[in-house]
Amino acid sequence: MSAELHITLAGAERVVAAGTTYGEALEADGRTVVAARVNGELRDLASHAADGDVVEPVEISSPDGRAILRHSTAHVMAQAVQELFPEAKLGIGPPVDNGFYYDFDVEQAFHPDDLKRVEKRMREIVKQGQQFSRREVSDDEARAELSAEPYKLELIGLKGGAAASDDGAGVEVGEGQLTIYDNLDPKSGELCWKDLCRGPHLPSTRAIPAFKLMRSGGAYWRGSEKNPQLQRIYGTAWESRDKQDEYLHLLEEAEKRDHRKLGAELDLFSFPPELGSGLPVFHPKGGIIRKEMEDYMRRRQGESGYEFVNTPHITKSQLFETSGHLPWYGEDMFPPFELDNTEYRVKPMNCPMHNLIFRARGRSYRELPLRLCEFGSVYRYEKSGVVHGLTRVRGMTQDDSHIYCTKEQMGGEIKSLLAFVLSVLRDFGLSEFYLELSSRDDSDKFIGEQADWDEATAALRQAAEESGLQLVDDPGGAAFYGPKISVQAKDAIGRTWQLSTIQLDFNQPKRFGLEYQAADGSRQTPVMIHRALFGSIERFLGVLVEHYAGAFPPWLSPVQVVGIPIAEAHTPYLHDVAKKLRERGIRVEVDTADDRMQKKIRNAQKAKVPFMLLAGDDDIANGAVSFRYRSGEQKNGVPVEDAIAEIVNAVERRVQV
Repeated sequence: MSAELHITLAGAERVVAAGTTYGEALEADGRTVVAARVNGELRDLASHAADGDVVEPVEISSPDGRAILRHSTAHVMAQAVQELFPEAKLGIGPPVDNGFYYDFDVEQAFHPDDLKRVEKRMREIVKQGQQFSRREVSDDEARAELSAEPYKLELIGLKGGAAASDDGAGVEVGEGQLTIYDNLDPKSGELCWKDLCRGPHLPSTRAIPAFKLMRSGGAYWRGSEKNPQLQRIYGTAWESRDKQDEYLHLLEEAEKRDHRKLGAELDLFSFPPELGSGLPVFHPKGGIIRKEMEDYMRRRQGESGYEFVNTPHITKSQLFETSGHLPWYGEDMFPPFELDNTEYRVKPMNCPMHNLIFRARGRSYRELPLRLCEFGSVYRYEKSGVVHGLTRVRGMTQDDSHIYCTKEQMGGEIKSLLAFVLSVLRDFGLSEFYLELSSRDDSDKFIGEQADWDEATAALRQAAEESGLQLVDDPGGAAFYGPKISVQAKDAIGRTWQLSTIQLDFNQPKRFGLEYQAADGSRQTPVMIHRALFGSIERFLGVLVEHYAGAFPPWLSPVQVVGIPIAEAHTPYLHDVAKKLRERGIRVEVDTADDRMQKKIRNAQKAKVPFMLLAGDDDIANGAVSFRYRSGEQKNGVPVEDAIAEIVNAVERRVQV
């Protein structure tokens, strides 16, 4: 074996001695640089370099570095749990966005005091500086060493199949060679704990700068309700205490903005258990916001040449066989029911029905692009564990649109559609975006010819790049019938939400036999563009509640103005002012309760009403009001007509207050 190795480090060739580790080559301290990317794959710093390696450092603050940190912290947590609860059986423990979790089979659910004990023991393990040591094992060796861990034995049996699952099992096993990570005492080298895992990991537990356990809850093994329910402990870990504090502050702010909590406080919507999970009802104030959203979209779409259609809530199941949804999307649909000896379904999407509208009569190229739109109610069987307020429901209303055009029109239509989408989102107060391009991969979950996919993906990419926004690739994330662009928007506290989607579909028009007569008299198949701007009205409203923390801009506020009399004698005057406001289309109430004026002001602020108009003797004498804003700022002696003009202007211009 050669005594020298030639590797590429930070773009430059370097000669190192045989036996050099990646940590030594990178001169890494294991705290800021926590792993190496070798020939594109992540490796432990303790692994040995090979001739010809291309080596890059992995910083702890990078996405990969944070994932390794969190995965290592999950192992420390699992070790602490098994030391404190020796009967606990291990499930899986992957890193996730902003943290990690580990699943355990225990006799009783974890109590908050249990989490405190686990966290205390974790800090002792971190301080001890146990070393993460990787070793390769055969399948039989892994089974022998982990014979007391039934869930690990199941993963060994699954092996390569586990790597492709959505439940995190791939983090533990993966394909090919199995590996076990030992946690070793730094002084004696004795084994403290071990786990089946593909890694990589931090060099030692001392490299974990900051972590915190967050909560526990139930989780089905490998995500299936048919499997045992385990106990999952969630935690977070960061490259510094400051970063962790920043994240915890964000969580506090997010909790204050939780749309479920604010929806109840502001009397917008509720989730009656009598209806079932994921089926919200909207109260009058929530109904006002929905109506404003729909009215706005009807106007904008009408101005842009869209034509409104309407389709039923149920249909024969065969329609979804034709579209491809039953074989490719069936698990997300509600079970069928029978009518007149025929199988029916509630619809999970509107596109197959819009195809029938297109096909209802002959079409000419002169009609294209044909833009059909609908506020269509759809129903999807979301698993109970993922249903979440308005942002993940089972019954929703989509602001759905399907555009039929020629291939020559396709590029321009996508470009103008993307501009339309962004302008609408900006009108709703969202201003920071990036785009995600979801394409197919080489799996078998997609239909149609590769050439069609390539052409559709290229058209979406060109439109996305011309928008000037950041574009992130999402290979494998497309719908089964075509690629899509999704608009990712940041809210007021920096969280990202997937909102509008634009999907390009060459497959459904073919499956439905859609045709138009071209200029040369030939019959051609149109291109179909799917577009959901809000995604769903329910989800978009949930996002807006959290973005604004319930303090909607005046044009969306259920109550735009509250009149507050200083004394009962001033009430008729404010009723006259309210009448003038209503004549200008403003939603106004006069607080006639027996409460004192200061309490009425507090009530209006709690209800997050944008404007308050107060009136006393001097105001009435001068034909004026005291104009109070949601912020607490107040202007006295404002002429009534000026106050009305300011309110109407704020609503019409959709300003933020």
